Amino acid sequence: MGAILQSLSRTVIAGIVLLILIVLGVAGVTGQAPTIDHAWGAFFMRWLHVLSGVMWIGLLWYFNFVQIPSMPKIPDEHKPAIGKVIAPEALFWFRWAALATVVTGLALASMNGYVAQALMIQQPFHAIGIGMWLGLIMAFNVWFIIWPNQKKALGIVAAEADAKAKAGRWAMLASRTNTLLSIPMLYCMVAQQNGGF
Repeated sequence: MGAILQSLSRTVIAGIVLLILIVLGVAGVTGQAPTIDHAWGAFFMRWLHVLSGVMWIGLLWYFNFVQIPSMPKIPDEHKPAIGKVIAPEALFWFRWAALATVVTGLALASMNGYVAQALMIQQPFHAIGIGMWLGLIMAFNVWFIIWPNQKKALGIVAAEADAKAKAGRWAMLASRTNTLLSIPMLYCMVAQQNGGF
């Protein structure tokens, strides 16, 4: 077991294998194997959407609840470990999880036939539509405000000290905006199918 848990890729593969075993086990006990049809495809796409969203919002909240508040407490000699190693890696997963969340969400809405109604915030898709727009704004912030500014702030692209400081502030403000938007966005996403609006 230690060999599996010491490698991220082996851990993820083991998680997928465990999921398959659980599905097969439940099917064996209940005698109800999943039917691979449109409904299952939509369910699977929803699962991928939630999985991507957990990665995206989890990293967003890590940045805002852990990394940003902790930076002033870290001695200057240790800050390069965050700026040169941890932050670029976290930002890689952050931005691609944002894209995956948007793509799987739009695919799910398309599969279920409500993408246009939701984007136009029509009944009965007003909650999911508002959530989709908030998610799209957040993804725009990730790719076109946070990431370009973080590249400057972290020294991934050349910038003078003043430009780095300004870029870091813009990235932080956009990230805080996303944190603010994530609260109603998550509510709207859950409210649509659970009558919470």
